[in-house]
Amino acid sequence: MALFGAFLRGSFGLPKPDKQAVDRVKDLARTALQVLPDTAFAVNEIACNDPGCPGIETVILVMEPGRKTRALKVQKPLDEVMEQDILQALDP
Repeated sequence: MALFGAFLRGSFGLPKPDKQAVDRVKDLARTALQVLPDTAFAVNEIACNDPGCPGIETVILVMEPGRKTRALKVQKPLDEVMEQDILQALDP
């Protein structure tokens, strides 16, 4: 359905991402962004059906105390994300 152009992996029949892969990307983000230890991360894969989307992308939410939550989008599946991809996602 067009109304549901993007949805989280783990919904609608897509397999849920592996916890180790999610933790790996969180560790990469923590290292790449050099954030405080109490910074929290949420990592999800998004599948987008819109023709302008890359198909599956990884979204990393960076939640630093006292700051607005940032969303970094890497146009790759979770398993392919590297530290350099996270750094590039900082530049819109």
